[in-house]
Amino acid sequence: MNPNNKKKNPPRGGKGGSNWRGFLSLICWAVLLTTILGYAGNYMTSAGHQASNVEVEYSEFRDMVKSQQVSSVDFDTDEAILLITPEDGYVYTDAEGVAHTKSTDEDGNSVYTYLDKNGKEQQVHLQLFTVQIESNDATIAFLNEWDNGDLRINEDYVPPMSPILLFLVNLAPFFIVLLVMTVIMNVMGKRGGMGGIGGVGKANAKVYMERKTGVTFRDVAGQDEAKESLTEIIDFLHNPGKYTEIGAKLPKGALLVGPPGTGKTLLAKAVAGEANVPFFSISGSDFVEMFVGVGASRVRDLFKEAAKVAPCIVFIDEIDTIGKSRDGGRLGGNDEREQTLNQLLAEMDGFDPTRGIILLAATNRPEVLDQALLRPGRFDRRITIDRPNLAGRIATLQVHTRNIKLGEDVDLKKVALATAGCVGADLANLVNEAALRAVRKGRKLVTQEDLLSAFELVIAGTEKKGSVLTEFEKKLVAYHEVGHAMVAYKQKNAEPVQKITIVPHTQGSLGYTLLMPEEDKTELRTKDELMGRIAVSMGGRAAEEVVLNTMTNGAAQDIQDATAVARNMVAMFGMSDEFGMMALASRRSQYLDGGYGIDCAQDTAARMDKAVKELLDKAYADAVEILKANREDMDKVVAYLMEKETITGGEMVAIIEGRDPALVENPYASTKPRDTAIEAPAKKVHMISEKIEAPAEAEAPAAPEPSAETENTSKPEETAE
Repeated sequence: MNPNNKKKNPPRGGKGGSNWRGFLSLICWAVLLTTILGYAGNYMTSAGHQASNVEVEYSEFRDMVKSQQVSSVDFDTDEAILLITPEDGYVYTDAEGVAHTKSTDEDGNSVYTYLDKNGKEQQVHLQLFTVQIESNDATIAFLNEWDNGDLRINEDYVPPMSPILLFLVNLAPFFIVLLVMTVIMNVMGKRGGMGGIGGVGKANAKVYMERKTGVTFRDVAGQDEAKESLTEIIDFLHNPGKYTEIGAKLPKGALLVGPPGTGKTLLAKAVAGEANVPFFSISGSDFVEMFVGVGASRVRDLFKEAAKVAPCIVFIDEIDTIGKSRDGGRLGGNDEREQTLNQLLAEMDGFDPTRGIILLAATNRPEVLDQALLRPGRFDRRITIDRPNLAGRIATLQVHTRNIKLGEDVDLKKVALATAGCVGADLANLVNEAALRAVRKGRKLVTQEDLLSAFELVIAGTEKKGSVLTEFEKKLVAYHEVGHAMVAYKQKNAEPVQKITIVPHTQGSLGYTLLMPEEDKTELRTKDELMGRIAVSMGGRAAEEVVLNTMTNGAAQDIQDATAVARNMVAMFGMSDEFGMMALASRRSQYLDGGYGIDCAQDTAARMDKAVKELLDKAYADAVEILKANREDMDKVVAYLMEKETITGGEMVAIIEGRDPALVENPYASTKPRDTAIEAPAKKVHMISEKIEAPAEAEAPAAPEPSAETENTSKPEETAE
C-alpha cells in the first residue's frame, strides 16, 4: 500500500464547510461596504451640512410664541418634547456667543447661517426643541391663544427615520435575494451541479480504504472463474515486480457482465476488501447532469483524484449509462453523454499503466456499449458473472446461511436443485424469507420446510386464505394441475413433479404444479426435451378438454410459455423442418429479458408463425393422447388432491402404483427420487475416447421404480376416490 495514501485523502466534506463560511463572509463584507458607501453618499449629498439638536428653555419657548417668532410646533409624544421651527430671520445665539440666523433653503429645510472664526459664512442644520412641561391640552390652548393664523401645530408627529436605517431598509430585498441565491448555489455545488464556487464537475465517488467495505472473496460464492481473474489483478497491484520482470503489463480495465443479481457489485466490493488499496466507487448516472460538460469534468476529476493515490481501483457501476454506442442519429456533437464518453476514452488512454490505476466496470447490457470502449487497451478483460450451477448454488446457500440457525433436516442440495436458474440475490432473499417464516411459526431454527416454502413463496406468492372456490371451480383447477403433472410424469424428458396444489395464491394462480430437477443440467437442451416442456405446459388445457370438455382462461400463462419455447425453436435453434438451419431472429438483451428481434422478411415471418403453430399442435396432441391413455390414474389423483388440496409427487406416484399415499414418509418426495452425487464445477473439459451408444427407443413410458422410502412399506392398499 502506498504510504502517502492517508495524507492525500482529506475529508471530502471539508470543502463544503469552507465554501459556506466563505459565502457568509462575502455577505457580511457586502453589507458593511454597502452601508459605508451609502452613508458616505448621503453625507456628500448634504453638501457638508451638519445637523444637531439644540435645547431651549420652556420659558424661552413661551416668549418666542408670544413674540410671534415660531412658525410650527411638532409634538413628539414618545420623547415628551416639542420640536420648534422658528420664523425666518430668527437669531439663535449659542453658548459661545455665535449668532445663527434662521432661513429656508430651496428644499424647504431650515438652515442657520453664521460666521466662523475666519469670518467666512457657514451653514448648519439645527433643530430646536424644548421639554414639554404642561399637558397637551394646556400647551395647545396656550399656542391657540397666541396664534396669529400662521402657526402650524402637528399633534401626530412621526419622527423621521435615520438615513442609514432608511437606506438599509431600501436594500433589504437585495440582501434577501443575495442570501437565497448563495444558499442555492452552495447546495447545488455540494451535489455537483451548477455549484460554480461550491464544486462544479467534482466527482461524487465514494472512497474506500483497505477493508472498509466489509466484503471479501469469502463472502462471494459460485463465481470461481471471476474471482480467479480478479485475484490476479489484485496480485498485480501488490506484487508488480514479478509481472514486469518478464514484460507483462498491468491490465487497464476489466468489464463485469452478467444478469442482474449475479453479484457484479458484490464482487467489486470484495475486490476493495482484498486489495488493500484505495477503492473509488461511482455509478454511471453520477456523471450525467442537465448541464453540458459537467459529466466530462467529473470524469477528469475522478481520474485526477485516482492518480494522486495510485495504485488504486476505480469502479463504475452501470457503465452503460454513459458508455452507449455513439451513432449519427443525434443532432449536433454537444450531447452530454457523448462528451462524457469521449472524456472517459481519453482518460483511459492517458493514464500510465505502470502507476497501477485499474478500472472496473459493471453492466448487464454489454451489447449497447461503444466498440471503442470495449477494445483491448481500455477494457482488456471481459469477465462474465453468470448464473451459478448446482455446486455454485450450494456454495452460495452456505454463504447466506452462515449466520442462520438451521435444523438437522435441512438439505441445501435439495434447495439448490429446486432453485435452478436462480441468481445469488434470489438465494439470499429465499434464505431471509425462510428465517422470517421460522420466526412467524414460533421456531428458533430454520427447517427444510421453511426453505422450500420460501422458494414457493417467491414463485407463487402467499396463499389466499380468504379465497373460496366452488366445487366445480375446485374440480376444474384440480384436473388442470393434475394434467400438467400427469404429462410430466409420463414424459421421459420432463422434469419430475415435486408438488401439486389447488390452493389459490397471491400472484394470480388458483393452483400450481411444481417441477423440480433431480440433477443439475446445463443450458443445453435437445429437441425432445423442448417438445416435452411444451407438452407439459399444454397438459392443463388438454385436461380441461379431455375431462370437462371446456376451456378456461387459466391456461393463458401456459400458452405464453409454450409459444415462447416453440418460437425459439423455429427462429433461433434451427429445429424446424421447413426452415432448417436458417436463423430468423437474433437475441437482443442477453442478460436481461432474453428477448430477440426478427431478422427476416414479413412473408418469412408469417411462415415462421405457421411452423410455430405446427409444433404447438403436435405437443398438444401428444398431451391429449397421454391423458386419454391414463384417464383412470388421473381421476384417482384428482380425487385425492381435492381431499388434501396439496400433495407431493411421491404421493402421486403411490396413487398411480396402487400404494397408500399416506405411507409416503418423505413429504418432499418427487416423482423420480434419485440419489446423485454433486461434483465440484469442472475447471476444464476433458474429452473421452470411449464410444457412446445411442439410447434405445422405449416402446412405452415405463413407470419409475419405487423409492427407498416406499419399498419397505406394508402391503399396498386401494385409495378411495
